[in-house]
Amino acid sequence: MTTKLDKPIRREIVIEDKPYTLTIDGDGLKLVEKGRRNGQEVRWRDLVSGDTALSAALGASSGG
Repeated sequence: MTTKLDKPIRREIVIEDKPYTLTIDGDGLKLVEKGRRNGQEVRWRDLVSGDTALSAALGASSGG
């Protein structure tokens, strides 16, 4: 039995000695450096459709 994701779940993680906040909600995932407002965001529909992989490939090829 699974639980519906009806409210955001926030967890702190440490990546390369920097704290980040990971938020999981009905729209997708958001990873933000602690104390900041902007970060990386992935929407569920992009993940399912494969747009996330395309975006990552384009970002890697352009160096950004």
